[in-house]
Amino acid sequence: MRIRTANAAAAALVAVPLALVGTASQSHAQDATPGPSATGTFGPGCEALAQKVGTAKDKVLEAAAAYPQLSHLVSAAVRAQLDGTLDGKSGITVFAPDDQAFQAVTVAQFASVLADQGQLRKLLTYHVVDRQITPDELSHGSFRTVEGSKLTTSGSGTDFKVNGKANIVCGNIKAANATIYVVDAVLQPPS
Repeated sequence: MRIRTANAAAAALVAVPLALVGTASQSHAQDATPGPSATGTFGPGCEALAQKVGTAKDKVLEAAAAYPQLSHLVSAAVRAQLDGTLDGKSGITVFAPDDQAFQAVTVAQFASVLADQGQLRKLLTYHVVDRQITPDELSHGSFRTVEGSKLTTSGSGTDFKVNGKANIVCGNIKAANATIYVVDAVLQPPS
């Protein structure tokens, strides 16, 4: 009898944390799909990006590094020596190209940009706005980037584009010093 009671107690101790983990995962998955709001993420790609909960305490590059789908962006930012610059700013917005966006750039174009640190910095800082952009501002937005040029946003509901080309696949991801909008294309600053 004592062994059965101990086994039942052990099973209960294992089942409770597992049930809580399942509930937390379901709760996060539900939070990832609603329409834009001041606090929740939105977009068709959020579920695929749900790798880490709680990036709101991390600086922007550490938060981005928590998502394997943003590894090319993080590597490029470190190569351009922007990690300290981006993490040192507060209240910024990053339109973060996912890895598929970087893979869509031709090898020759990407090699050319990687070989020239100034060009790489220009490209990457075009994806950064020096203030936080809320989802409400995306429908008809025009914003000056850290690079110095403007980018535009348009759309409604959960369907938004940047510069009329790049789709926001997951928006309103919070970091300690930034809001991140994951996009499916590498944005090109005007020549």
